[in-house]
Amino acid sequence: MERLANRIMLTAGWPRAGLSFAAGAVAVLGQAPFHLFIACFISFPVLVWLIDGAVARPSPSRIAMVRPAFFTGWLFGFGYFTAGLWWIGNALFVEAEEFLWMWPMAVLGLPAVLAVFYGAAAALARALWSDGLGRIAALAFAFGLAEWSRSFILTGFPWNAIGYAAMPVPVLMQPAAVIGVFGMNALAVYVFALPAMFAARGRKMVLSAVLLTVLISAQFGFGFWRIAQESESSDTTLRVRVVQPAVDQSGKWDPEKSNEIFEGLLALTSETGESDAPPDIVVWPETSVPFILTQRPDAVAALAQTLQDGQILLAGAVRLSETETRGGRPAYFNSLLAVSADGVIFDAGDKKHLVPFGEYLPFGEWLSGFGIKAVAAADRGYSATPRRRTLTLPNGAVALPLICYEAIFPHELSADGDAPSMIVNVTNDAWYGDTPGPYQHAHQARIRAVENGLPLVRAANNGVSALYDPLGRQRDALGYGAKGAFDAALPAPVAETVYRRHRELPFMGLLAGLFALALAGRFGRTARSRRGAG
Repeated sequence: MERLANRIMLTAGWPRAGLSFAAGAVAVLGQAPFHLFIACFISFPVLVWLIDGAVARPSPSRIAMVRPAFFTGWLFGFGYFTAGLWWIGNALFVEAEEFLWMWPMAVLGLPAVLAVFYGAAAALARALWSDGLGRIAALAFAFGLAEWSRSFILTGFPWNAIGYAAMPVPVLMQPAAVIGVFGMNALAVYVFALPAMFAARGRKMVLSAVLLTVLISAQFGFGFWRIAQESESSDTTLRVRVVQPAVDQSGKWDPEKSNEIFEGLLALTSETGESDAPPDIVVWPETSVPFILTQRPDAVAALAQTLQDGQILLAGAVRLSETETRGGRPAYFNSLLAVSADGVIFDAGDKKHLVPFGEYLPFGEWLSGFGIKAVAAADRGYSATPRRRTLTLPNGAVALPLICYEAIFPHELSADGDAPSMIVNVTNDAWYGDTPGPYQHAHQARIRAVENGLPLVRAANNGVSALYDPLGRQRDALGYGAKGAFDAALPAPVAETVYRRHRELPFMGLLAGLFALALAGRFGRTARSRRGAG
């Protein structure tokens, strides 16, 4: 392995660029739906060896000294995000005559921007670089910081964070209840990069092998222990029905099909399930109602006839507010409406974190002058609620609504109102077809359940509709292309997790520890160099 490491370290020019890109692309195999995390044990050692060889010519400028490492990390990130996000371009084919020209920006432009975070991580790591285990800690620290920054800079887009590759199954998800996905990002990079030390000889290689074995065993051990501790957790007395109508996106907003779509939702809501007891809560996906519900008294009446006594419908729908305005016009919200059995909309949870260029247009007045529009918001655009609220239902359940990609942001779980007893994630992944996108989305939402110790009910127009318990175990699901509904008992929350209580504090402590190890490696190398020179 020493010979391989040296060959990679000494590559230059286009072979080096191609290898950096390919290493990033291979790492995507660790994400859903593949979950081949073994690929990351190849990609990250290659990245370590590439950074080993990312040496600049002597210069008084610190920026110039880390520039080769930045471009190595950027190419790694460009490969990673291009291979992991190419499916976003599928959304532009839905209304191709209007939006297909944006395809290069979505498929190549977005990955190029996101790759800057990985480039910055590689540059920072190189500034702390050493020749032993310290450089592994430096890389983990830098990537942990980059992935955390990616969750909020420019509104944030932490899709396919590295840590998800280390959590393919529930037993490996449990550390997220303590350190969250941000902590898992840093630890995952550390573990994935450790095999780079196998190119060393003697004690360093042995120590690295032992450390790798201990860390992987600890993750498995903690997972088995936590699942065993919560094995007595019970279900609530409530039953939930998740509806997946699988409406084709190209006809979803066709006025001539709106009644047919709505009647299909009603039919899935009223059909008899496996249990004689009707569900207490029915969940429809994001914007499932194909019109403004408050403008259709006949539709509200049909809901009242369909819902049984005591049933509550949580329906993804566009909410029109005459009292709140946007640009002098009534405001539209992407919402989760709570509807009682008598057809009364008694509460609503509006989306807080909107998708740039999807639900609203950044710099709208300027960009609209060039004919640019938000892809999923028609001409009206959506407004964002200033503060998320939980929805307290008459049956005692308290729902925390996360609409669409809000579920990929760990910090979006804070909300006003009563403490939640479940997370409700409604989405519409039909935009992306049967690609990795819907599966990646579902897997990332699943980790929110583990982090917070809450069950997660997920309803998708098409994609992956599922019910996950607070340990991330799947109770039932509908895959892409399946039209139907399933009923399941609603799991009870587990005891408050460390992550839910302290949020990013454990992650920050982990980051500080990795930084200290990186500094120790860096200064240790400097001290050894001085002794050698003396």
